[in-house]
This record gives sequence, structure tokens and C-alpha cells, in this order.
Amino acid sequence: MNREEVTLLGFEIVAYAGDARSKLLESLTAAQKGEFERAEALVKDAEECIVLAHNAQTTLLQKEAAGDDLAFSVTLMHGQDHLMTTLLLKDMMSHMIELYKRGN
Repeated sequence: MNREEVTLLGFEIVAYAGDARSKLLESLTAAQKGEFERAEALVKDAEECIVLAHNAQTTLLQKEAAGDDLAFSVTLMHGQDHLMTTLLLKDMMSHMIELYKRGN
């Protein structure tokens, strides 16, 4: 894969992970308001975005495993950072929503 292709996949990961992050933070706000069905729906929507980001990541892993030399891209590194922090945020939001449920 050339640098441009790797960078485009990086942007794809950033976009999907960013959408997921936004939905997860919105889910926390919903849980704080006692809107638990909405909060859980937002987490589910975020999970769908995470799958799309992961699919882009898997494309890169498959190319590298097949022996393709991948060009370094700061955009890809940024996308990976976004995806990993979003995965952590998803786990945290699930726990936070449960804590809010128990408090009501």
C-alpha cells in the first residue's frame, strides 16, 4: 500500500472512532438524566462505528500479514490512538451507565 492509501485508511479509522466517541459521551449524558434506554442505544450505535473502524484496521493488518510494505502515516497512528481510547471509553461508559442505573 502506498502512503496515500494508508493515510486514507487512517482518516477512516479517525472518523469512525470519533463518531463512536461522540456517541459514547452522549450516552453518559443520557444516563445522567436517567434516560437509560437512550444511553444503551447510543452505546450500541457506537459499537457499530467501532466495528467499521476495526474493519479498516483489519484491512491494514491483512495487507501487512500478506507481506505488503506499509508506508508510515501519522494519520494512521492518530487513528490507532483514537480507536484504542474509544475502546477504553466504551468499556467505561458501560460501567458508568450501570452505576447510574443502580443509583436510581
